Amino acid sequence: MLAIIGGSGLTTLSILDVSHREVARTPYGEPSGPLVFGQICGQPVVFLPRHGYGHTIPPHQVNYRANLWALHHHQVSGIISVASVGGIRADLAPGDIVLPDQILDYTWGRQSTFFDGLGTPVTHVDFTEPYDALLREHIVAAGMALGIALKSGGVYAATQGPRLETAAEINRLERDGADLVGMTGMPEAVLARELQVPYAAINVVANHAAGRGDSLNGIHFERLDDVLREAMGQVRSLIEHVVGCETCVATATRPAAATLSGT
Repeated sequence: MLAIIGGSGLTTLSILDVSHREVARTPYGEPSGPLVFGQICGQPVVFLPRHGYGHTIPPHQVNYRANLWALHHHQVSGIISVASVGGIRADLAPGDIVLPDQILDYTWGRQSTFFDGLGTPVTHVDFTEPYDALLREHIVAAGMALGIALKSGGVYAATQGPRLETAAEINRLERDGADLVGMTGMPEAVLARELQVPYAAINVVANHAAGRGDSLNGIHFERLDDVLREAMGQVRSLIEHVVGCETCVATATRPAAATLSGT
């Protein structure tokens, strides 16, 4: 069963034939909302809106651990994360759909690991490649089959939010190698890795980042809804194709977490 985490612009999944909803309880509190179970193209799917069903939870207050734990508890075969982002790289324009392959983390104060607490062994996970290659390949193949132009590859910079960045901060991110900027990619990705659940992201460029393109002197919020509405239609088609063409997403082999003691 594939899981979809929806962000801004995808608070519901209209292509999902809903069977039931479940309020989840986890050792880490409550997820952002009830898990919505159903089918797409006859295949089981579970959907969770990252910011809640009324889009009321800001990025820095999302209970990422509860969200990921709840999906893992239901033994999902993979997670596709959908999120809107700002485009830093010159060739990224509003409406573009990007599959990032690397992450820079600038968040702080978030609960970012399951390996925490008194008596818990020091545990490290390999995060060299933060996104699952096989799941990304499924999405790329769906884009090719549907004729949807995807930009495969890019460095996602996760910032704290909820405010947007200054032009100087975007300049800094660009110098650091970032192509995209968002607020929810971490710790979501690393928590999925700790649980050994394949995870990939579909990022929709909602606007040029601060100081870039038509955001040179400010973000034009009135344009975002139209951009996201059109692009999220393509994202839904991608999800439908990925789910419909594969009975399950194969789990790639990856090294186990390394546990160190006495450090």
